[in-house]
Amino acid sequence: MSTPAPRSARLVRPRQGRMIAGVCAGIGQRFGISPNMVRLLFVISTLIPGPQFLVYIAMWILIPED
Repeated sequence: MSTPAPRSARLVRPRQGRMIAGVCAGIGQRFGISPNMVRLLFVISTLIPGPQFLVYIAMWILIPED
């Protein structure tokens, strides 16, 4: 069984492990969950109406890089 990634005290976009902008990887690191789970939840959330892409772009701009 693998050990979970260490929790980060701050919300930052990591340079490693990112797919597009690192938003999902940063959220996963911050809350101690798999970045792939965050990505999956984001993709599922796009199936319902809402501003998901606008929130993602805003987080891309507002969350600092590691």
